[in-house]
Amino acid sequence: MQEKQTEANKLAWNTKAYDAWMNHFGTPIEQAEKLRKDPKYPLRRWLKYMGEPKGARIINLLGSTGSKAIPLAILGAEVTIVDISEENMRYAMEVSKAARVKVKYINADVLNIPIEEQLGNFDIVLMEFGILHYFSDLKLIFTVVARILKPNGRFILTDFHPFAHKLLSDTGNGIVLRENGDYFDTELREDDIAYTSFIPEHNRSELHKVLLRKWTFGEMLTAIAEQGLYLRILEEEPHPQNNKFPAYYTLVADKIEANTPLFP
Repeated sequence: MQEKQTEANKLAWNTKAYDAWMNHFGTPIEQAEKLRKDPKYPLRRWLKYMGEPKGARIINLLGSTGSKAIPLAILGAEVTIVDISEENMRYAMEVSKAARVKVKYINADVLNIPIEEQLGNFDIVLMEFGILHYFSDLKLIFTVVARILKPNGRFILTDFHPFAHKLLSDTGNGIVLRENGDYFDTELREDDIAYTSFIPEHNRSELHKVLLRKWTFGEMLTAIAEQGLYLRILEEEPHPQNNKFPAYYTLVADKIEANTPLFP
């Protein structure tokens, strides 16, 4: 199941992604200027849990264009990105060069990092926005997270809230509950690639669909706990278009071997 999902998503993420980021973020030089101007803003959810990034070893799994990893490098962190898309890597490396920072980019499936044994252990593993649905078995990805964290290392995850992901729809006139929504749906379903709206409409037929498995909070928290990661905090954010509904969450979990403070 996971192999089928990975192959489909790899094909999708290597089709016109670079063009999409050029349309959305601007040229690599323009994006680099934005990130250098205020590197803390893209990291606003996490810096309080990271402490001082300078000197920290941080790995951003499924790190896409480096929009979070590059600001971390600007602030002095030693950053590694792992992502399956060659086009994401191309854009990210051009941005990092323009931003005059060094970022290590591994173009690979995060479940099969070819040089994982050489990487050592990291202070922080960061995963953010639209990532867990690319796995049909959460145990596989959280095993990787636990394995590459150093003792007392920290896992930070921000993603779409399961309630929003499974049960809400944007009608164009507001956010509403989805008809026939099923919070406990376990099917692998086809969907548009995340950057579809950044591609001109007449070119969208060239894009490939992704295969997604949307998870409940219970499934996600259980999979993390099974890897011996200690949950420290779970923050939920209201939806920007309707604050009666949740939109995102941030989870912090530690590979505890000593008493690690929540705010470093």
